[in-house]
Amino acid sequence: MGHGLLSVMQKLRGSTELELRIVLLGLDNAGKTTLLKCLASEDVSTITPTQGFNIKSVASHGMKLNVWDIGGQRKIRPFWKKYLENTDLLVYVIDSTDKKRFEETGLELSELIDEENLAGVPILIFANKQDLGTASPASEIAEGLNLHTYRDRVWQIQACSAVTGEGVQDGMNWICNNLVKKK
Repeated sequence: MGHGLLSVMQKLRGSTELELRIVLLGLDNAGKTTLLKCLASEDVSTITPTQGFNIKSVASHGMKLNVWDIGGQRKIRPFWKKYLENTDLLVYVIDSTDKKRFEETGLELSELIDEENLAGVPILIFANKQDLGTASPASEIAEGLNLHTYRDRVWQIQACSAVTGEGVQDGMNWICNNLVKKK
């Protein structure tokens, strides 16, 4: 584990200077920054809430993945739209233990789906915090979010734990397989 992004890059070696813009969204405390650090193989033990946004660019084998991790607090969410232009992939992170906010996170996601700039853009949903006993299974979350109604794009829901790294690589492989086809 740990080298999730690098192995994806190696798979993409065939393409020269492929640059992908990935936007990482989700409610505050869903685990976006932890996930990003996991992808970039950085220490995840100290994370503070993201006030504005973090950008990580990982370059390898002529590939550049620019990941925009944007804060999820309610007051920041109206600004999400500003970051959506030219997005190749939306990664949406959900705290699988936070059942009280499933409705809220579902509403935010369906609003994003309707954004012009995201028309047809693939979506990878990480059902995060699966290492915790109170986590809902990804299949249940998918049903609650009505993912089956999204017919205008490819999507995937992936159970994961950004803390242990479990499932993160599977999500990266999906990104790799779906984006490279598109480019």
